[in-house]
Formats: sequence, structure tokens, C-alpha cells
Amino acid sequence: MMNPELVNFFLDHLSIERRLSSHTITSYSTDLEQFTAFIAPMELSQVQALTIRKWLISLSDDSIQNRSINRKLATLRTFYKYLLRTGKMKENPMTSIRMVKTTKKIPQFVRESEMEKLVDNRKIATNFSEARDELILFLLYGTGIRLAELISLQNSQVNLAAKTIRVIGKRNKERVIPIPGLLIDLIAAYRSFCTVEHTHLLLTDKGEPLYPMFVQRLVKRNLGEYSQLEKLSPHVLRHTYATHLLNKGADLNAIKELLGHANLAATQVYTHNSMEKMKAIYLQAHPKA
Repeated sequence: MMNPELVNFFLDHLSIERRLSSHTITSYSTDLEQFTAFIAPMELSQVQALTIRKWLISLSDDSIQNRSINRKLATLRTFYKYLLRTGKMKENPMTSIRMVKTTKKIPQFVRESEMEKLVDNRKIATNFSEARDELILFLLYGTGIRLAELISLQNSQVNLAAKTIRVIGKRNKERVIPIPGLLIDLIAAYRSFCTVEHTHLLLTDKGEPLYPMFVQRLVKRNLGEYSQLEKLSPHVLRHTYATHLLNKGADLNAIKELLGHANLAATQVYTHNSMEKMKAIYLQAHPKA
């Protein structure tokens, strides 16, 4: 059976040295628990590439999607690299294991007309909760930041004079994002209602930092009034931000930097949405279409 201490050391490494989010660490932990259960009572040193392939087959038989399987493979790959580097393992059975094929999903996004309705129907906030909820929505849409980045955003990372926010993204990578005038007004309004001194910008009614479910429910509740999308989440607003920028002619490399993507391939997925819009315009406007 896998030694629990090895897993704990690895998770501590992810948290302390690599400073990954608690959500990401939970995913790593869950993946390793599942793998441990599968190989039991086998020792980790006895695991071979064939063992891992059998695990992949079992995951597929359980109707686990290929994207999720690849995430679990990535977890194992990172885990074994850590064990090799720290001298706790001498061989890596992941060397011959390849990722399974997946089909690229076109990101879903809220239409510009729907977001315009959301903006047009804004009501002037009269209390802390209203100001905070409005700020959350427009921070997500106006900057494209991730849920974890929003929750961890500090007051010190907001520069109203420069009209920017400084975001700490994945792998502790920092980026600076310009913010529109509307967001500057919303931040100022929110701060005028906030009576609690805290390092975090966004707080609950109890004066504590936000948590994921709070934001997810807020986004779903508010966007549901304007969009027919089946899934409405903070990440959909990130997709919406990128898609709208691209549709307005923004450079793809600039969008990559704003989103904090490690490579351009991750950003290019938004060109599919832009192409669909171009096709629709062509079919509507061209006399021979």
C-alpha cells in the first residue's frame, strides 16, 4: 500500500513551495487517493506502467471523461517527478504513459447583447451587499480573472490611480490588468460601504474572505436572468471577457497576457468563437451567401 507520508510530503510541497491553490491541492489529493485505492495492497515501488494503464482502463470503464483522466495522469506525473527528485523513488513508470486523446471544447460565453442588458439594468447600490455583488460580477467580466484569483485579491493589488489590478495567477505568476472606468467607480462605491478593515478586497456579510460557492451561486443567479446558457459560472465570464475582446479586434497575444495563459495555444481556442461570429455575419450580409 502507498505510504500516506509520501503523499502528505508531496501535498505540503505543492502548498508551501509551489504555492498552489487549496482547490488545486484538493484535486491532487483526490486523484492520489483514487490511485492508492486501485493499487492496494500493492506497494508504490511495485507499480509499473502496465499497472497505470489498467487504472486508465478502469477509469474509462467507469465513464470518466478523457479530460478528467488526463488530469489524473498529470497528477501522477507530477507526483513521480517529485519522488524521483527527492530520492524516494528510483524509477518512473509514467515515462511511457501518454495522455489520452480529447476533443477541444469551444468555450461557452454570454452574448454581448445579454451582457449589455445586465449593464443597462444595473441599480445603484444602497448597501454593502449590493455593492459587493455588483463588483464581483463586473470584476469577473471586466478583467477575466479566475475564481481563485478573485477570491484571493488583496486591497494592495488594486491601484485606482493607475487604473489597474495586480493579479497573482497560477504558479505564482504575476500580471497587471487594466480596469475600465465602470470598475473604478464600483470599487470606490464598495469601499465606501465596507466598514471592516481587511487585507482581502472582497468580503462576505460577516467580514470574512469570499469562498468559491458564494461566488458561483451569485454568478448563476444574476446571469440566469439574461442568458440561456445551461452552465453559468465565473469561468464562463472569463470566456466571455476573452471572446468579446477578440470580437472587438484585440490582439490574440495581448489577450493571452491578460488571461495569464502560459502559451498561445490555450488562448487560440477563442478564435473558434470569433470565426463562428464571422460566419454568421457573412451569411446574414453577403448577397450570395
